[in-house]
Amino acid sequence: MAEAGTGDYEPIATEEELYSRLGLPFIPPELREDAGEFEAAEKGELPNLIETEDVRGDLHVHTNYSDGKGTIESMAEAAIALGYEYLVFCDHSQSLRVANGLSPERLKEKLVAVRGADEKYGEIRLLCGSEVDILKDGALDYEDDLLAELDFVVGSVHTSFGVGEEAMTERIVRAMNNPHVRVIGHPTGRILERRDPYEVDVSRLIREAADTNTVLELNSYPDRLDLAVPYVREAMDAGVRISIDTDAHDESALSLVKYGVSQARRAWVEKDRVINCMPWEDFERYLKGGK
Repeated sequence: MAEAGTGDYEPIATEEELYSRLGLPFIPPELREDAGEFEAAEKGELPNLIETEDVRGDLHVHTNYSDGKGTIESMAEAAIALGYEYLVFCDHSQSLRVANGLSPERLKEKLVAVRGADEKYGEIRLLCGSEVDILKDGALDYEDDLLAELDFVVGSVHTSFGVGEEAMTERIVRAMNNPHVRVIGHPTGRILERRDPYEVDVSRLIREAADTNTVLELNSYPDRLDLAVPYVREAMDAGVRISIDTDAHDESALSLVKYGVSQARRAWVEKDRVINCMPWEDFERYLKGGK
């Protein structure tokens, strides 16, 4: 570099180059929160952060079978346009009537429709799941024999938010112990600027997720972003895996995954900790292996 004060300088094109000129390891912008990144950088232990391009599928999308706007086919084609290898349709369960939740009979009809669509598209695997309500006592909104017919189950709380921390925590813990529940959707129920999180012991949920091999969702919808970053970081430290899903209710919302990835990067998440970063062959093995 030119001597200081001469008025001459060499342009620096990137942040990486600036860090290098200063003799410092590069720290990605999302990690610059005084949360141990300097110490990790000095030790060469910074994470290899997840990228949006690492996401291979979406495990939580809705269709017009419940409260979504897209069809199975239109959502599949939007996912193909994103380069996805698989897509899981998780419409609402029967108790959530405000969202046109599916009766067992309608869910079986949808299962047949998804199987037919899966045969139609060679570019992507289409799976039939459900976002099953976790009822007030922790039971699930469908019987186990019906859940066993599905490819994937996301368990979520949508009602009775005011039961208190202990009851809410035990409610979700009970659902985690159901062998069919793979993921807990938007685990604290918050809607930014509209609804505070319900009272729940998230640290207990994280411990239970580790014990039961249950995945916690990082919901990418901009008004949710749930789990919040500090809890995702805690989940990483506990060895828990996450999913980064959009909860999309129309085709365009599938692209919202970038917001979930951005939050995951702030939480030091690497792609091998996100189940829907698996290539299809690995994800298929994961499904067949059970919880």
